Amino acid sequence: MNLFTKFIIVVQIMLFSSLTLQLWVGEGSVPHIWQLEGSIDAQRQNNRVLEDRNELLMAEVSALQNSVDALEERARLDLGMIKPDETFFQIID
Repeated sequence: MNLFTKFIIVVQIMLFSSLTLQLWVGEGSVPHIWQLEGSIDAQRQNNRVLEDRNELLMAEVSALQNSVDALEERARLDLGMIKPDETFFQIID
């Protein structure tokens, strides 16, 4: 082998090494992609929890808009309101 052939082989080895290094280290590497996939899964799970919460809130809003009983229950429990002809008794344990 002459000097030029040896030089080409060394350059090819260096290029291959740098490309392989980029595959395993740094941004866009395989471990980085695995970490991003884990973050995506965690965010999807968090989104599911928030979607369930939003559905409950939308159901409550709908009940408050459409039902006088739900509105009265909310006023009694959250605001402590009573009707004019009622007597309020508070029982302390």
